[in-house]
Amino acid sequence: MTTHKVNIAGKLAGFTEQWAPRRIARVNDYEVKAARLQGEFIWHTHEDTDELFLVIGGTLTIRLRDGDVVLGPGEMYVVPRGVEHCPAAEEEAQILLFEPTGTTNTGTAGGDRTREPVDA
Repeated sequence: MTTHKVNIAGKLAGFTEQWAPRRIARVNDYEVKAARLQGEFIWHTHEDTDELFLVIGGTLTIRLRDGDVVLGPGEMYVVPRGVEHCPAAEEEAQILLFEPTGTTNTGTAGGDRTREPVDA
């Protein structure tokens, strides 16, 4: 990782694959990941960590068992550890994720949607 400024729009413009986070920075033991999302992900849980979603563009719905949280550009939401959730976006959304290094995108669910983040 570099120690200079990061252009988030430039990083997001550098890839088109959806549901495949790209690591753009590290903060202590955390990674900042950029991602493009469209459609519905899978219901999953992160037992040991919270997960922060920050919307850069589009609209992201974070489905929770007790109701949805709808986020637009400039809005964020923290899914508390252990809370089952399912991100979804009707149209493409561009987001940043803040998670501890090594956090699996599918949490405890696993499966074929699991992706290791790569550097953007």
